[in-house]
Amino acid sequence: MKIHIKITDLKKVSELDFYWKNADYKNLLKEFGYPDVEAIAENELLDYLFLAILDYNPAEAAAVILTYKMSDKLNEGQIRNLANEMLLDKLAEEYPDPALHFDIFNINQFLRKAYNGSFPDTEATIITAEIHGIGEEDEMTKEILIKGLSNGLRESNLVKRLYGDQLNGNLPFEDAGKVIWHFRKLSENEVEIITSNYLIAREDFGLMEFEAELKYFEED
Repeated sequence: MKIHIKITDLKKVSELDFYWKNADYKNLLKEFGYPDVEAIAENELLDYLFLAILDYNPAEAAAVILTYKMSDKLNEGQIRNLANEMLLDKLAEEYPDPALHFDIFNINQFLRKAYNGSFPDTEATIITAEIHGIGEEDEMTKEILIKGLSNGLRESNLVKRLYGDQLNGNLPFEDAGKVIWHFRKLSENEVEIITSNYLIAREDFGLMEFEAELKYFEED
């Protein structure tokens, strides 16, 4: 498959506004022991939550939030270790399982705001691109997006160094969802793509408009 990609916007951000909902704030207020959550106005939930969090030390608060968001992915011991390590290391970049980086990023940045910068700063990249050449019968996927974007990336980019065989179709690209955190179509040919700034930053692009030939693994 050959597609044409034009990067129309690319920005680095410290938070993603769609990850946290008011329902999360209410549930976390209960987890942190606030007695009358339903009496709080919707626009004041986050302020009250930050006040409740500050009654706990950072590692304790991290453990509560990690348990709330990630208990289906991590056991108690892993959550405890992660809660302590988050204060020292950029685990949204360094945690051994990249599939968890998206959740860790959002939780880390939430805690960083609550504790006024005590947690390390990490960043995401939001890419807006026009993509032409994907047929009506073809579903847009994270594999298509990262293989397409890779054609505009410099050879020094971390994704190209880590996943060269997958990008070239020599191996199945089962980890595409670990690189592309989230995407949504803005229109028929325009898409917004979210990834880690550690993996793809503005300076990683050698081209902002390019042709891409997508190669897929085929078993013998």
